[in-house]
Amino acid sequence: MQDFLKACHTVVQDADTKNLATLMGMPPVSLLQRGNADYDGVWFNVKHLYALLLHTEDMRPLEALAGEFGYAIVKTIAPAAIDVHQALGRVALEFAELTVETHSAMSDGRVDQVERARIMKEIAHVKAAIAQYEASVKVA
Repeated sequence: MQDFLKACHTVVQDADTKNLATLMGMPPVSLLQRGNADYDGVWFNVKHLYALLLHTEDMRPLEALAGEFGYAIVKTIAPAAIDVHQALGRVALEFAELTVETHSAMSDGRVDQVERARIMKEIAHVKAAIAQYEASVKVA
């Protein structure tokens, strides 16, 4: 928990504290106290964390929190929406390529490491195509 609190403290110190405190709806002194990792009475709740991340766009506290549980934060990029028919065609094409790769791998009754890697690559392509299809349907 100490790494998380230190990350919050660092973000508060690196930001324009007075402006950040105003955006977070609290006095600057309160923000400095709540964000001080060396203060025993520190109390940084979920609303504070959300506001800190939202207004600073600095993900160090979130990364520290995830790291304490053995996770890593990775920013994802949303796929670009395209024509729904084109997106559906891409899904069908990628799924067909996955099917062909799987049938080729299974021709001898087993899947070796190289074949497994090829299948996994095709699965990733299918997932990307489905994500793009979903984005396209949402804006259609």
